Amino acid sequence: MDGLRFAFGTLTVLPARVTRWDRDAARAGMLCAPLAGLVVGLFAAAVGGGFLLLGSGPLLAAVLTVAVPALLTRGLHLDGLADTADGLGSAKPAEDALRIMKQSDIGPFGVITVLFALLAQVAALHELYGRGWAHGAVAAALSATLARLALTHASRHGVPPARPEGLGAIVAATVPLRAATLATAAVLLLCASSGALFSWYDAARTVLAALAALGVADLLLRRCVRRFGGVTGDVFGAVEETALTVALVALTLG
Repeated sequence: MDGLRFAFGTLTVLPARVTRWDRDAARAGMLCAPLAGLVVGLFAAAVGGGFLLLGSGPLLAAVLTVAVPALLTRGLHLDGLADTADGLGSAKPAEDALRIMKQSDIGPFGVITVLFALLAQVAALHELYGRGWAHGAVAAALSATLARLALTHASRHGVPPARPEGLGAIVAATVPLRAATLATAAVLLLCASSGALFSWYDAARTVLAALAALGVADLLLRRCVRRFGGVTGDVFGAVEETALTVALVALTLG
C-alpha cells in the first residue's frame, strides 16, 4: 500500500496521501508506476473514446485524450520535458545546466520540445482513432502504461541522482534490475494481449512499439546521466513523455 500511495501520490493528482517518503517506499512506488500509468491511460481512453462514440471527429478525440494525462498530472511531466530540453540545449556545464532546469521559467528549447511532443501525440492518436475508437483507446491506455514503466527503468540500480535532494535523489537506484525486468515482462504481456484483440499481427506490432518506446527513453536517460551526472525529477518527466510519444508514433506505423 505504501508503494501504491507513493506511485499515485507523486505521479498523479488522484487522491492518494503519501504516508512514507523513504527509499523503501520509493522502490515499491516505482514498481507500481506502470499501474498508475494504466489508470491515467484508461481515464484518457474513456474520455477520447467516449467523445468519438458520441459523434465527435478523431481530431477532437485525440486532443482530449492528450489533455487528460496533462490534467491528471498537473502538467508535471511536460514541465520536466521542457526543463530537461532547456538543460540539454544550454551546452553549459552540468552545474549550470541543473540550475537552468530548476528555474521556474521555460526557455526556447523547452517550448519547442513540448510543442512538437504534443503535436506528435495528437497526430498519432488522430491516426489511430481514424482506424476505430478501440484502436485509439487501447493505444492511449498502453502508451501511458509504458511511459510509467520507463520511470521504473529510470529508477533501477546503477542510475545515480544528479542532486542530493528532490524526487530524483529519493527514487534513483532503488529498483533492482530483476524487479524491473519482471515489471517489463508483465507490461509486454499486457501489450501483446491488447494487440491480440485485433489480430496476431497487431499483437507483435504492439510489443515492438513498446520496445521502441523503452529503447528511446533509455537512450535519453543515458544522455541525461552523462550530461548532468545523474537523474532529477525533471529527467523523469522527460523520460516519461518521450516514451509516451514514441509509443504512440510507433503504433501508427506498419
